[in-house]
Amino acid sequence: MDAGEIIVAQPSPRLYKSLTFRRIATKERTIPQDEEMKIRSPRFQDESLTAPFILDKKARSKAPTVVLGFEFLESTAFNGIATNLVVYLETLLHGSNLASASNVTTWFGTSYHTPVFGAIIADTFWGNYNTILVSLVFYLLGMMLVTFSAFLPTTALCTVVGSSCQQPLLGAQTIAFLGLYLVAFGSGGVRAALLPFGADQFDDDNTADRERKMSFFSWFYICVDFGMIVSGLFIVWIQQNVSWGLGFGIATACIALAFGGFVLATPMYKRRMPTGTPIKSLAQVVVAACRKARLRVPADTTLLHEAHDKINQSKIAHTDQFGFLDKAAVVMESDLEEESNDVAADASWRICTVTQIEELKILLRLLPIWATSIVLSAAYAQLNTTFVQQGAAMNMRIMSFTIPPASMVSFGVLCVLAWVLMYSSVIVPMLNSLSLANGEPSQLQRMGAGRLLMAFAMAVAALVEMMRLDAAGRGESLSIAWQMPQYFALAGAEVFCYIAQLEFFYSEAPESMKSMCTSLALLTVALGSYMSSFIYAVVNAFTAVDGRPGWISDNLNEGHMDYFFWVVAALCTLNFVVYSAFARTYRVKLVVS
Repeated sequence: MDAGEIIVAQPSPRLYKSLTFRRIATKERTIPQDEEMKIRSPRFQDESLTAPFILDKKARSKAPTVVLGFEFLESTAFNGIATNLVVYLETLLHGSNLASASNVTTWFGTSYHTPVFGAIIADTFWGNYNTILVSLVFYLLGMMLVTFSAFLPTTALCTVVGSSCQQPLLGAQTIAFLGLYLVAFGSGGVRAALLPFGADQFDDDNTADRERKMSFFSWFYICVDFGMIVSGLFIVWIQQNVSWGLGFGIATACIALAFGGFVLATPMYKRRMPTGTPIKSLAQVVVAACRKARLRVPADTTLLHEAHDKINQSKIAHTDQFGFLDKAAVVMESDLEEESNDVAADASWRICTVTQIEELKILLRLLPIWATSIVLSAAYAQLNTTFVQQGAAMNMRIMSFTIPPASMVSFGVLCVLAWVLMYSSVIVPMLNSLSLANGEPSQLQRMGAGRLLMAFAMAVAALVEMMRLDAAGRGESLSIAWQMPQYFALAGAEVFCYIAQLEFFYSEAPESMKSMCTSLALLTVALGSYMSSFIYAVVNAFTAVDGRPGWISDNLNEGHMDYFFWVVAALCTLNFVVYSAFARTYRVKLVVS
């Protein structure tokens, strides 16, 4: 046997032969050379290998297509409400510009906060399939209530000048907001479970399936974008030119169709059973480290405790950061006695493996990177609020077409697709030609570029607003086409940051925390929306005083939204500087196989 090679003991001689692995440190799972051959072998098929799953093998290949179709319909339904929501609140529900923008960002924040709870429920109790089903019930009910609020006669009566509509309007608002927050909770459960549920339909032990799985992630994102295009162009046009009720009704029909299709396709799904929450494992590390606070960590880290008897479980390489936590893996005689006496429940709170400790370290290292994403998301929230309000104060005619301000979001989605193509066909080849090394930017570098582009997008929006105010002062109306550069820059920030962020959090996350870390990435969108609402409140408190209308007034020609955009651009620039400091010292996870 060569040095550096080990023989891994297998649990069943009937199914396995001794396989020789070469120990390496890598970011991907190591596959033995003859593993694929064994998987295809008839005698390698055993029920024990698919015990955690409920699987119809003949129909399995169709399941990802169903999930992609489901996501397209869900994205169309959600954005059919979200894209034009600020206009709906201002027109039919008669909210002010500031209140409507604040309500929208708060609702968006809730919509992206609930996936964290959905991930916990899916991983611990219900599993992805059942979580999606239950969430769809709330989702559909909420969509129906929002649609019903648009058909209430009281909303139309309130448009009559001088009519007393305070009480009926309150009723319409109650139904609308009740429906919106049911949608927020329902969509949160779907977001938490649908993507990992789709990934579960592939076999990671098969090379071809792993390649199809990576393609699935790309198609999933494209389905999200196409749903935004359909809602931004088709549904928004119906809402503003035909009927709000009909527009919301079409969105509701989309989620109903997705619900029915998902249920009918149940026999073809591969379902992973819930494995339990990783929170207990993280708590065990903290408790064990505190119990051994007076001990010293040995200089030879190979003496730290690690589980070597668990087959097919990847182990994370030790790092020297957060050294206090390493004390949880220091082996004492009492720990060995407890293991020999089979007191496993108590021993797990006294001694932990290096992998357990590194899982907690990963979360601690991710925390500052994650925190800087909140400021980025606060700026991104302007896409559905102040950008739409700015467009509504501009000339919406482009050639012979009238472009609703919310439909500019669809232009932003097209820009996202353009940036994706530019990245693979222009940017990466150009970087390769300029560098002897691999020109592919790392995930951290792409996220940094996205943060810088976000600051640039806000600066462009400020310049456009200055031009709009100048034109309004001359009695003219600036064309809404001038918003295209800021949407293009914002799309670049989305491609470089959000896509890379999902990839980064997924790749860095421990195996037992994939859904959790993906939900944490979505949580930045929620907290960013809350931060945006907080910024609105602060700006209004400091600028709308002594009878002045404030920067974001109901009549934008009397305000100074350009000042607001400059402030957000400055925050994004400062956020980029802070992010860069943490990104330079970040240590990427290494998995030892």
